[in-house]
Amino acid sequence: MKIKMLSMIMSMLSLTACASCATTDDDPITENPIPDLTPGTETGKNGSVLVAYFSCTGTTESIAEDIADITGASTFRIEAEVPYTAADLDYNSDCRANREQNNPKARPAIKSMPDGLDRYDVFFLGYPIWWGDAPRIISTFLERGDFKGKTIVPFCTSHSSGLGSSDRNLHSLAPDAVWIPGRRFAGNTAKTELEKWISGLDIKFDTDMDYSKFPLSEGKNGKAPTIRLSSGYDMPVVGLGTYSLTGDVCVNSVKSAISLGFRKIDTAHMYGNEVEVGRGVRESGVPREEIFVATKIYPNQYGNPEAAIEECLRKLDLGYVDLMLLHHPGTNDVKAYKAMERYVREGKIRSIGVSCYYIKEIDEFIPQVDIKPVLVQNEVHPYYQDTDVVPHIQNLGIAVEAWYPLGGRGHQKELLNDPVLTEIAMRHGKSVAQVILRWDLQRGVVVIPGSSNPDHMKENISIFDFELSDEEMARIAALNRNEKHDWY
Repeated sequence: MKIKMLSMIMSMLSLTACASCATTDDDPITENPIPDLTPGTETGKNGSVLVAYFSCTGTTESIAEDIADITGASTFRIEAEVPYTAADLDYNSDCRANREQNNPKARPAIKSMPDGLDRYDVFFLGYPIWWGDAPRIISTFLERGDFKGKTIVPFCTSHSSGLGSSDRNLHSLAPDAVWIPGRRFAGNTAKTELEKWISGLDIKFDTDMDYSKFPLSEGKNGKAPTIRLSSGYDMPVVGLGTYSLTGDVCVNSVKSAISLGFRKIDTAHMYGNEVEVGRGVRESGVPREEIFVATKIYPNQYGNPEAAIEECLRKLDLGYVDLMLLHHPGTNDVKAYKAMERYVREGKIRSIGVSCYYIKEIDEFIPQVDIKPVLVQNEVHPYYQDTDVVPHIQNLGIAVEAWYPLGGRGHQKELLNDPVLTEIAMRHGKSVAQVILRWDLQRGVVVIPGSSNPDHMKENISIFDFELSDEEMARIAALNRNEKHDWY
């Protein structure tokens, strides 16, 4: 009898101790208010890495933010559909957390999952330790996502408990993922210690993507290679520009381009053809998610950007926009951009950027916004090469795209008959237009030549079977006149 009583006492003490040490966000839980954090928000510069975390009192969030800062990752806070209260976390009572942890099949509902989960390659998964294990809400998160082939790095926060078997217990919930052994951190862990841990993981983080060099060897005629934007989405380096295309001509041009292998279409509010572009994409027979659609809102829309964005979404009728740009600087451009940021967080816009921003404009703009532009679209062609601007933007981790790649309105004929370009084209058995577009790509400049002629479209995307030599690149560089063909 005494032995049985002693066993019961020891069991009770064990449970109490476990509950006490498991209170790992901030001890004691009941003395800390639940912070008003924004759930489901993804921000960051390295789109291939996501730090997903569950935090009730802020400790896990603090570690997660440091990890995101070190790796350049996006962050996503996992939040229960029914938020946890202080009473829910009172481990000395029959609280909600205790009931969930005592039930291996418990799966608390969560408000949302990260948008575009498939674009992330590496997941840091953070949580506090509850009763020696991960909260059941982490199980919900893993079971709702497809982590096949992804790398998952768990980490926990605790003042006294270790990671224990909590990470191994999660493996069966994402069996096709690559699991890296986890690590426990106290709430006051120095950032330098986190840096040391991360550097020892042998994981490559592409925080400093070189946008001056495209993977052109991966392309083939009829299929342009892609680059990964800082938002984490992939974008083809050759697209169709639709300026001046209207009505059925626009619809048919978009459909023809897609049939020829184009997977990027560029439009704008001012082109007056977003309806036709959307229709062309829908009627192309190619799944929506395989087409990258970019558009722009104009300065006269910046005063009421929400209305402008909604109009764009309605006209395109594609569910979401892959890339939205500010057409050029103007009054309220920061206001308009911040509205676009909100739509990114809602999943209605995937990537955002600007157009006609040069060194001064981009340097003044970036500190005023939360999400760095993924792309700057500027006038670039052999007679106006933007030689200082292009590398400046690329060094900021931003892609550069050329409008007017074949020369501006009224100037294209002169450029396409340039003797130097003509000689180089003859040497390669290519057209002058193909040489110009290849020159852009070898400088790390995305191109969106416009055309309604299927033969020209095919020509424009058939630039991956030759390469310009350093000498030829230098000869084209010498053609620069700083001759701008438009006013902005």
